Amino acid sequence: MPVLVPAAVCFVALGVAAAAAWKIRQIKASRASAMAPAGGAAPAVAVDPDSPFQATVENRGAAPGPAPEGMVWIPGGEFSMGCDDPRAGVCGGPDAMPDARPIHRVQVDGFWMDRTEVTNAQFARFVAATGYVTMAERTPRQEDFPTAPPENLVAGSTVFTPTAEEVPLTSHFRWWRYEAGANWRHPEGAGTSIDGRDAYPVVQVAYEDAAAYARWAGKRLPTEAEFEFAERGGQAGQRYAWGAELQPGGRWMANVYQGTFPVHDTGRDGFAGLAPTAQFPPNPYGLHDTAGNVWEWVSDWYRPDTYVLHAKLGVVRNPTGPETPFDPAEPDQPKRVHRGGSFLCTDQYCTRYMNGTRGKGEITTASNHLGFRCVQ
Repeated sequence: MPVLVPAAVCFVALGVAAAAAWKIRQIKASRASAMAPAGGAAPAVAVDPDSPFQATVENRGAAPGPAPEGMVWIPGGEFSMGCDDPRAGVCGGPDAMPDARPIHRVQVDGFWMDRTEVTNAQFARFVAATGYVTMAERTPRQEDFPTAPPENLVAGSTVFTPTAEEVPLTSHFRWWRYEAGANWRHPEGAGTSIDGRDAYPVVQVAYEDAAAYARWAGKRLPTEAEFEFAERGGQAGQRYAWGAELQPGGRWMANVYQGTFPVHDTGRDGFAGLAPTAQFPPNPYGLHDTAGNVWEWVSDWYRPDTYVLHAKLGVVRNPTGPETPFDPAEPDQPKRVHRGGSFLCTDQYCTRYMNGTRGKGEITTASNHLGFRCVQ
């Protein structure tokens, strides 16, 4: 396990290290030839020839029509998908991210994507129109939990709870609790509310809830490959959705965790906890918050060996993920992939706000740091 760099030192050092690394990449790139564009594809931009990432080749052609409200056109194309081991880098964190390798080539068609995560206001319109009841609002059934005492069968969901002091980061149960009455209307429990938070991402949605909203809206959830292509914004091999540096010019570019996790989020990025959508600059495709703020459901089942299987196939076109889920840590729990990280991500524990990294979640489980966006 690598020694963790204190966060304050990490953020200062990153700017120096990233600037030097970027200069080296620029020199090498000037000597390299860009990938020859495939039929119908735009010319690629040269990248470091020593990098495991090859250039992104965007599809040619304009969007097929005017943008649907709140969406942006993602051209699609061929790109290198995945994440190298970040532990050797400044602020890389303690996780090797083995399920995000090998880095492999993927091609996706163009699509429209929501500019931001789905908001409370948008989800409220869906509920008003359909009468939909989310998973967290439903009382658990005795037949689904035969060993549970009846008094424990109470509607609710999981809520992040800061600890009173520093704790070992070996078990997430130290900072998560099941809270009766927690749901999308009451994200932290029965005494909380979304009043005045129309522009905040809707949270406490299980996979079924997100998929139901997408169908109602005439959309769908993105695949994992679509999300990563969009998040990268045409930039091959960059560590973050906005480029090489975590804080370019000292500016925070996403809502992530500062301070000592899980004790206290100092909010140096402007937000201690969840933020409204679009509070940080968009990526090159015009998307906000593809890193940080809330994790986002995508449609793929989770398996740690998905990329190993993909890499054997050459360039994979429009992958939709494995046919069945499997997580060796919890083999009896069916899980879908999460993407983008959340306001709880930190170099001390979870750096999955980095491009190409993957999360996972049991399909009936919601939380107050998990939302979604749609594509069509």
